[in-house]
Amino acid sequence: MRRGVSHCLDNLCVLTLFSSSSCRSIAFVPRVVKPSGPASLHLGPPRLTLASSPFTSPDRLQKNVTSTQIVLYEGKNFTGRKLELSTNCDNFQERGLVNRVNSARVESGAFVCFDHPDFKGQQYVLERGEYPEFQRWSALNDHMGSCRPIRMHGEHYRLEMFEDDNFSGQHVELNQDCPLLQAKGLTKTCIKSLKVYGDGAWVLYEEPNYRGRMYVVERGSFGSHTEWQADNPKIQSVRRVANYF
Repeated sequence: MRRGVSHCLDNLCVLTLFSSSSCRSIAFVPRVVKPSGPASLHLGPPRLTLASSPFTSPDRLQKNVTSTQIVLYEGKNFTGRKLELSTNCDNFQERGLVNRVNSARVESGAFVCFDHPDFKGQQYVLERGEYPEFQRWSALNDHMGSCRPIRMHGEHYRLEMFEDDNFSGQHVELNQDCPLLQAKGLTKTCIKSLKVYGDGAWVLYEEPNYRGRMYVVERGSFGSHTEWQADNPKIQSVRRVANYF
């Protein structure tokens, strides 16, 4: 009966054959097969394979690596000069686009855009989809100077809102959209602090039914309304950031 055992040292592989009366070792160098075809052939980046684990499902891991992509246009109906972004951009003019945007396409993810550079001024939320004119993102004009992706980690939403600073006073906890916070038992129209738990981000609105000035809050604690860049604490409706994954 003959058996074989192999082992490798550096680039040399040794196969040892055993029999009932003798043994013999054979050394060989493995052959590397190179792809055929033109030298200029581009094979592209390697694919990322996500292994499953007992704690995180492959689907959830795939969501965590979702990329973000937005295309901004100076003209209506996706015309004129354009700017493609997948990360933060604090000044459109420095990227060759004047601070005026009349249409946009969000190809993946979601973005919060600002009508001034350096992530300041009125906020607008653009989720995945097409916006042929600026009125589609609830803007009063075409001013836009900066934007950044909204940070999302999954689709588990939980929000706790307080009527007073530093997480005090009457509060309400939500995991669904709410067109009128007073219907949840709050007595004031002001939210002065809040905590965002879970994976998802939220949009706060000054008026009921998702109208008026808006603010984006992501996972974390906000001890005062100034921490979400609001001039006043008036908040009367909230919704989850949707169409992200």
